[in-house]
Amino acid sequence: MPVTEEILARAARVRLLLMDVDGVLTDGTYWHLPDGRGGLAETKAFDSQDGLALQWLRHAGIRGGLISGRVSAATEERARQAGFAYVYQGHLEKIPILEEILADARLDAEQVAYVGDDFTDVVVLHRVGLGVATANARDEVKAEAHLVTAAVGGHGAVREVVELLLRAQSRWANVLTLYEIGRG
Repeated sequence: MPVTEEILARAARVRLLLMDVDGVLTDGTYWHLPDGRGGLAETKAFDSQDGLALQWLRHAGIRGGLISGRVSAATEERARQAGFAYVYQGHLEKIPILEEILADARLDAEQVAYVGDDFTDVVVLHRVGLGVATANARDEVKAEAHLVTAAVGGHGAVREVVELLLRAQSRWANVLTLYEIGRG
């Protein structure tokens, strides 16, 4: 999907970026490894470029958060590293969580972007100002989103959304300046 003027206008209003985890922050794969006590520990792989972009988001004053159906210590740690204001795990019913977050953040739904990839995310996509599906999302989810990323979850989809938000809010030049990009 191309980035239209309507998408840029929606992105310019965003003050909170929420997302699912598996299929968005990760490619959906998780591993169970021996934990040294006879049990298994779950781990996931997160994209480093997504992580850097989440730092830019926080420095730009845009809060972040996640709503995931699964509970994972790896997800908790990723959220801590990203400085997420909202971390909800173990919730397949996401509307009550969204409503709780909106009330706590004192934001209108149009000031929120959400990134998802599966059916449980569609109800949130319908209720926020900018609903984004990852390239690996189910076709039915893509059809309900305002925007579909070129990148798949766990491989730069979140960074793509963060860059869009920062560009739409005229904050992208600050990132480039920080790294001395464009100085010749």
